[in-house]
Amino acid sequence: MAQSGSAPALGAGCRRFESSRPDHADFFMKKLNGWLCFDKPEGVSSNFAMAKVRKIFGTRETGYVGTLDPFATGVLPIAVGEARKFIRFIEESVKMYVFTAIFGATTDTLDKDGNITETCQHIPAEKEISENLRHFIGEIEQIPPVFSAIKIGGKRACDRVRRGETVEIPPRRVKISDFRMLRADLEKNEATFEVTCSQGTYIRSLARDFAEKSGSLAYVKSLRRTKSGFFSISDTISLEKLQEMKDTTESVSVLAPVESPLDDIPALRLGSEDIGRLRNGLRFFAENSDAASMYVRIVDKAEDTFCGIGFVSEDGLLRPVRMCVNN
Repeated sequence: MAQSGSAPALGAGCRRFESSRPDHADFFMKKLNGWLCFDKPEGVSSNFAMAKVRKIFGTRETGYVGTLDPFATGVLPIAVGEARKFIRFIEESVKMYVFTAIFGATTDTLDKDGNITETCQHIPAEKEISENLRHFIGEIEQIPPVFSAIKIGGKRACDRVRRGETVEIPPRRVKISDFRMLRADLEKNEATFEVTCSQGTYIRSLARDFAEKSGSLAYVKSLRRTKSGFFSISDTISLEKLQEMKDTTESVSVLAPVESPLDDIPALRLGSEDIGRLRNGLRFFAENSDAASMYVRIVDKAEDTFCGIGFVSEDGLLRPVRMCVNN
């Protein structure tokens, strides 16, 4: 990041906001609303990465979807401003990862940053790996790593382990939609996979369990999230590029609209008067709507603008759930 007094590079066609403008900070605090498809770098926590973005945009109003381990990289959707209100509606979206596993050893953290705790001689052959992939398609049960942020007794499992406590994490059910091997270099005891899975899937646990099925041990050498629902790796922006855009109009252009990842929710178009009632917390029966027992996107039919999320009950009663501020 540029030091005080230096000027970060500008992209073509960008202009800089004059730092002497009294409303410079207010501009970013009030106007930035949307989603940043961020490419989280290796070696930092998701929260630390978000803090970097927060500082660049000059706002405290941020949140992210789907924690990535410090050693992992890739798609980390960051909600800015009003977008934070809608994190809950996309948290369960499907995720896609590419990871490389090292066979023949395991670590206490199940990844490359841990200490090796066990080794074995058996390295599965490429054919054996391909045949065992099918056993992990569909709903499976997995036990998350003890080095994880899952809370046990109100405290993070990883923190308890570091204090020397014995931690037992109950198994959970997750869904694997697709699991395939992309390439193998078994002379180096490694293979690279692509997996499409549900929220809550731990790739480190998947690598451990897959190796066990193959009569071996494994830990994750590298992990990159390539998709998180609406957000794809091809749309990400790096920390370095974002820093170059700091204090320019270009920084605003990298934000996707608040409603972008909500397209799978049916739209309900209403007049401004009804939208005002929802913003005031009122409920009313939704006329001319086929929606029942579902969430709906509230759209201003005159302005064709997204205004929030509501819920239509079985009897047609519409109530507000999360509404955008009326600017």
